[in-house]
Amino acid sequence: MAYYESVFIARQDISASQVEQLGDELAQVLQDQGGAIAKREYWGLKNLAYRMKKNRKGHYVLFSVEAPAPAIAEFERVMRYNEDVLRYLTVRVPELDPEPSAMMQSKHGRDDRGGRGGRGDGPRRDRGPRREG
Repeated sequence: MAYYESVFIARQDISASQVEQLGDELAQVLQDQGGAIAKREYWGLKNLAYRMKKNRKGHYVLFSVEAPAPAIAEFERVMRYNEDVLRYLTVRVPELDPEPSAMMQSKHGRDDRGGRGGRGDGPRRDRGPRREG
């Protein structure tokens, strides 16, 4: 069996629990066709680069899958006809990465950043005092 990564974008007006349920339905389609899901990530509600079907935001979900090609074809067919799915993209990869995706790493990595440091935190030191003119 081959390895795939698939991301789909769900409509903004459904709740996160409905997105989770949609992900469960899609996962069941893959499992019924002989595939296995190695990793599933919910990236959250994010702004879209442009409007898609009158939506400005979308719920992003990633699947890392090990499945035969007919299972992926059925998986994409179900997404194509589901009215809650705005867009999807499935890509074949040489191997599955067990680590969290870059989207999840950036979400958790924000806590490690320091403050703004030197961006207007205090008086201006580089030019001296201001003169009224």
